[in-house]
Amino acid sequence: MIWSNWKLRWMFQFGFLCAMSLGLASSVSGSLSFEIHHRFSEQVKTVLGGHGLPEMGSLDYYKALVHRDRGRQLTSNNNNQTTISFAQGNSTEEISFLHYANVTIGTPAQWFLVALDTGSDLFWLPCNCNSTCVRSMETDQGERIKLNIYNPSKSKSSSKVTCNSTLCALRNRCISPVSDCPYRIRYLSPGSKSTGVLVEDVIHMSTEEGEARDARITFGCSESQLGLFKEVAVNGIMGLAIADIAVPNMLVKAGVASDSFSMCFGPNGKGTISFGDKGSSDQLETPLSGTISPMFYDVSITKFKVGKVTVDTEFTATFDSGTAVTWLIEPYYTALTTNVRFTYFCI
Repeated sequence: MIWSNWKLRWMFQFGFLCAMSLGLASSVSGSLSFEIHHRFSEQVKTVLGGHGLPEMGSLDYYKALVHRDRGRQLTSNNNNQTTISFAQGNSTEEISFLHYANVTIGTPAQWFLVALDTGSDLFWLPCNCNSTCVRSMETDQGERIKLNIYNPSKSKSSSKVTCNSTLCALRNRCISPVSDCPYRIRYLSPGSKSTGVLVEDVIHMSTEEGEARDARITFGCSESQLGLFKEVAVNGIMGLAIADIAVPNMLVKAGVASDSFSMCFGPNGKGTISFGDKGSSDQLETPLSGTISPMFYDVSITKFKVGKVTVDTEFTATFDSGTAVTWLIEPYYTALTTNVRFTYFCI
């Protein structure tokens, strides 16, 4: 669900599960106490040295955390779960307010820098759009990236999706059952939409050990992108909502991943995405309510706390990786902002 206020950053972040190392601190009044430090922290580096330890905040740093935590999960659960990620790796990068991943599609494989959106279901790529396609984008660091455009006629593994497919939602617009299935998807940002036809091709995935886990998926061949898509998400969007046509569900049906995925974002905009990640048996969980829509990741909000003030609430919120700001309904918006002003700004 792409929103246009790209100057504001998405305020929800997933936390990382961290492996810990213990350091003896002090003995006070006959009691023994410990300080707990992360094994990659500066405190531990001063004792053990920094050789071989990744720089804090770097992509390798977060990869090391995920790798160690997953090892702990396998040890505790002993369920031999296999997680997969995109063939180019599981790293994500924040550009403006969106989180992007490098996805490879087709034969021969071609990469695309797509935005990850839990607020929509369809995966689409710019396709056959000739001069209207955006062919490069600039990162937050000022780097200009040349982008690929998907062409089904140049992929040996590409095939058409006809109107008699169960995934064709616009069958009423078809001339015949064997016509190309059209699609149209609109987003929150005014005038932003993608239209085209559905196609099927191979998405290239791999395990942590580098073993290929390719799957055939259905996605949109976007012949027209309007509105915000001239500025952001210009190389496509991967919808991750709960729907048959969403990539996570198609990976499950292809038998290459279990029915779950995880996204982790660090404070510096770097993160990871993995499919089939079940987490650990002792992790904290919040159930999805499905109140707003069974397609979205909705949770019930029962209270929030600002400083020492706790405000009881009763509403449902959607976690959406494609929205830049947190939206609250009244009276909870006023309650939150009033307490923030009073607690932190004495207004």
